Formats: sequence, C-alpha cells, structure tokens
Amino acid sequence: MRLVIADCSVDYEGRLRAHLPLATRLLVLKADGSVLVHSDGGSYKPLNWMSPPATLRESEPDEDTQASGVVKVWTVQHAKSDDRLIINIHAIHQDLTHELGVDPGLIKDGVEADLQRLLADQIEVLGSGFRLVRREYMTAIGPVDILARDADGASVAVELKRHGNIDGVEQLTRYLELMNRDPLLAPVRGIFAAQTIKPQARTLAEDRGITCVTLDYDALRGYDDAEGRLF
Repeated sequence: MRLVIADCSVDYEGRLRAHLPLATRLLVLKADGSVLVHSDGGSYKPLNWMSPPATLRESEPDEDTQASGVVKVWTVQHAKSDDRLIINIHAIHQDLTHELGVDPGLIKDGVEADLQRLLADQIEVLGSGFRLVRREYMTAIGPVDILARDADGASVAVELKRHGNIDGVEQLTRYLELMNRDPLLAPVRGIFAAQTIKPQARTLAEDRGITCVTLDYDALRGYDDAEGRLF
C-alpha cells in the first residue's frame, strides 16, 4: 500500500470524462493495481479512482505542462479498456509505502452470516437445479461467500450483503476475475445477493454480467406468512 499526499490535478478519460482541479489530496495506490483519489471530506468515497487490473506509469511533464508547475505525471491505464486516470503532480508532501500482507477478509455480522447459512441450505432459491459446492470458498484475496453449480453444471460465485452497494459489486468482480483464471472452475459467473440493492450497484452489476438477486430474510427463515399478506 502506497499513500501519497500531493498537490495535484486529476483527469479521467475513457467512457466518460471528469476533471479535478489543482488541490491537495490523498492518493492511495494498492497492490492490486487500483488507484484512489481522496479529499479530506466526502465520507469514505474517493473523488475518482481506477479499478484493477491497471498499471501506473510515471513520466516527466512536457514543456507546457512543466510551465504550469507540474513536476510528475502519473498515468493509470486500465488493462482491459481505454479508461485511464491522469494525475498531474505539482508537489509531494508525503510518500509512504507499507506492506499490509494478506487480509483475512471481512467477518460477517449476525445477519450476513445467517443469510449465508440459510441461502446455502436453500440454494435452489437462486434457480432450479442449483447445488451447493461449499460456503466460504477461499481465494488468494479472500473467501467467496458461496460457490455453487447451476443446472448446467457451470460455476457460480455468490457474494452476500445485507445492503448491496457498489463496493460489494467491486468485491465480487475481483473474485470473478481471479476465479476465471482457474481452469477447473472457469467459466465462473457471479450473483450479487442482498436484502436490498442500490440502483447504482444493480446498474454496475448488470453492466459486468453479474446477476442481482434480492433476498427475503424472513422467507428464508420460514417466517413469511403468505396467508397474512394482502398481496
């Protein structure tokens, strides 16, 4: 993990274009290739970012860019698209690198753990002919909540959340990319399952070929009273 506090401007180029004018920001460079641009505000969300797989190239500015005060140019190029993040560095105030090691993964709270157990016991909720391979299928970057096979025998990775947002979709995307490198599993498709899924997360998931499933926690627990409902 590399943390850089710098005066910089940022341009995103690709399917969309975005510009961040010159300001002091925190640049987070992760070992997986992702780069995040943070300000001292706006909660936990970065102002802009590049998801992995991506490569960072540092270069010297041209004469015109150098005349505007730029001392370094960082170009973060996505490996599978034309998207790129261009960071013009005017000054670096702090540059820290630290090896974090392998993360043990997120410890689920009670409801997420229950959802995982219940869905594993009722895996057919995801589709007719589904069968469970195992819960907490371990990968090099953490455990996938559920690994299953569909009616055709194809591998399916399931990520479970209480409330599904973009971060959960990104997490499942990383799992899928890694699992699809394994010839014993590939091809692996993804299912993002949660009690509620935000529209932005659903849009991103569908764009990446990931199926979204909304789970009824009470129904999975057998508490759903069909006779007592109006609809």
